[in-house]
Amino acid sequence: MTPLEEINFRDRSERTNKVDPTNFNSMIADCLGCKWTILLMKHIEHGINRPGKLVKLTDGLTTKVLNQCLSRMIKYKILEKKSFPQTPPKVEYYLTPFGTDLLQLLKKIELLQSKYFGD
Repeated sequence: MTPLEEINFRDRSERTNKVDPTNFNSMIADCLGCKWTILLMKHIEHGINRPGKLVKLTDGLTTKVLNQCLSRMIKYKILEKKSFPQTPPKVEYYLTPFGTDLLQLLKKIELLQSKYFGD
């Protein structure tokens, strides 16, 4: 492997394997870069916190993509997952205090955009 190939390999593996929830740039690119994240956060804020309901309410969202989005938000401590020990399994997602504050900030940015650029 050439030195350049080694650097590219190392950079790629570091990006995919390590998640630092305190790294702002990582969170923006990895989590908020997903087109579903803000919509899912809004649904969860309004009490729609079961995966099945989230998929049904969100046109175009697949179960696989939903699970990826939810996992990313858990890694960045935006959401917390609550599992209930029952059959069939029951899982619910809730905004963390950080997630709630982040969503409020995103809503303010949305209002700012509306103010300057219209709907």
